[in-house]
Amino acid sequence: STSAVLTGRQYLVSMSIICGLFFVFGFVTWLNGVLIPFLQLACDLSDAQALLVTFAFYMAYFCLALPASAILAKTGFKRGMALGLAVMAVGALLCIPAAGARSFALFLTGLFVQGTGLALLQTASNPYASVIGPIESAAQRISIMGICNKTAGVLGSLLFATLLLGGADEIKVKAVELAGKIGALKVAAVQDAVALASAEGERQTLLDALAQRVVNPYIVIIVVLLVLAFFVLRSPLPEIDTAKSNASGAGAAAKGRDSVLRYPHLFLGVLCLFLYIGVEVMAGDAVSLYGKASGMPLEQTKYLTSYTLGAMVIGYIAGIIAIPRWIKQQNALGICAALGALFTAGAFLTSGATLTLFGIPLSVAFVCLLGLANSLMWPAIFPLAIAGLGRFTNLGSAFLIMAIAGGALIPQFYAHSQNWFHISAQTAFLVCMLPGYAYILYYALLGHKVGRR
Repeated sequence: STSAVLTGRQYLVSMSIICGLFFVFGFVTWLNGVLIPFLQLACDLSDAQALLVTFAFYMAYFCLALPASAILAKTGFKRGMALGLAVMAVGALLCIPAAGARSFALFLTGLFVQGTGLALLQTASNPYASVIGPIESAAQRISIMGICNKTAGVLGSLLFATLLLGGADEIKVKAVELAGKIGALKVAAVQDAVALASAEGERQTLLDALAQRVVNPYIVIIVVLLVLAFFVLRSPLPEIDTAKSNASGAGAAAKGRDSVLRYPHLFLGVLCLFLYIGVEVMAGDAVSLYGKASGMPLEQTKYLTSYTLGAMVIGYIAGIIAIPRWIKQQNALGICAALGALFTAGAFLTSGATLTLFGIPLSVAFVCLLGLANSLMWPAIFPLAIAGLGRFTNLGSAFLIMAIAGGALIPQFYAHSQNWFHISAQTAFLVCMLPGYAYILYYALLGHKVGRR
């Protein structure tokens, strides 16, 4: 088995710093679940346009993952992490003029820049967490990181839902009424220019005031990110050789392989992670649109992301207790994939039903429960995919980070497939989710063994 690279106080300090970074990942990443309905209202967007929030954010990972690996080779882990935090602060800064101009394009640019900073952080922190101890218990360590990540997501989404979407249903009704009035005035036989200008001005003022709600929270985020960057830079976080740390035990198979392309279990893992991130983002960020399609008011849907993340925290706690003491990480992955398929089927079969769970339509509740099913997937997929890569660990990690683009593309397919195939939101959800969970189950059972000896 792989020996821990760090022991004692060094291990504890490193774990604490990485946990803090994962908290930041979660807080920033899972704000998207609130930003989708917020920007949809503030910027007059369709569902497909609103889901460009996740597209811009997660495509940044695809674009920067390989450059991030090269950057980390130059900067080292500690300076690379500090740089990532600073880049995220720049992205958050762009959202302030975006709010002032109510410019969706500038919001998307800010989110893309935030995503590039996170890609750098993720490329460094995930393999770091995997190899600072035995690879066999990597899923347990990443589960601890996951609790930090999703707890921050719960807190962040609840806080932003309250700050950004308070009274949103009333604003939405008023905006729709004004839009209708503007439309009627424009087609009137005798146009009343004064009344038209008044209605348009009132609607713009209403939506401008809504957009401004994002400014103060983002100022706080910018300050926190820059302070964290400074502390990471000054911290005693040690540099480690991930290639050397991952070269023994499971990594014995690395001998004689002169290319990363000779590790099929890695690339099967890349596809697995692509699909996993897609289903995770659907359950966490797109759930508000699913709830809206099920007839829920905005005052309720704005909290759905936090419910999904709460279910994920429960799953992470179970993972810390059970892995690897009672269950192997690949077996946990298989159980989670089966649960995901079961909950997806439940959401589809109960769509349109009047049954509720804690006041939430049962179909939507099943989507929130997917958080539980998704919880142990990242902690299991990542170490299974990089196991045995030896000196190719950093490059393999970059490929896996690129797979986060699943969070960009699968929600877009969900939004557009409803029009392409003339199907309901619930059917589109089934089409997007069920094949993903089926493949993840394959990887848990067989895929992670392919090409390893």
